[in-house]
Amino acid sequence: MTQPQPDTEALKTFNAGIADEFRANAGKVGGPFDGNELLLLTTTGAKSGEPRVAPLSVRRIDGKLVIIAGYGGADIDPAWVHNLRANPRAHVEIATDSFDVIARELGVAEREEIVPKINATTSAFAEYQAKVSRVIPIFELQEDNS
Repeated sequence: MTQPQPDTEALKTFNAGIADEFRANAGKVGGPFDGNELLLLTTTGAKSGEPRVAPLSVRRIDGKLVIIAGYGGADIDPAWVHNLRANPRAHVEIATDSFDVIARELGVAEREEIVPKINATTSAFAEYQAKVSRVIPIFELQEDNS
């Protein structure tokens, strides 16, 4: 069964509102994100070369910052995945901190190790993975000290 495609224009508007709320409240956001630690990920558009901001839930697992491309259970990867694959250098805002990162997509062995830890804290991940045909990408964000 094919999943419906996200409405990209509605998503851009929603994300812009979340980013504004995040910045106005030192990283705290209500609604569907209440209680989750969020970050704002600024990538470089793979096609446009323009900065693209995506509010994402972040997980801290084994001392690593991890982001998951669940995309609400859609059967396609979100645009930020394509952007990071084209250019893994990005910028992150967490609470009142801001820093550059290099994103690294986890390989098969690392995924197998981390997925149970994600499932232990995030019920949505297992639900999304069960209903999509794609393997949901998982990235580690490492601070870029260069």
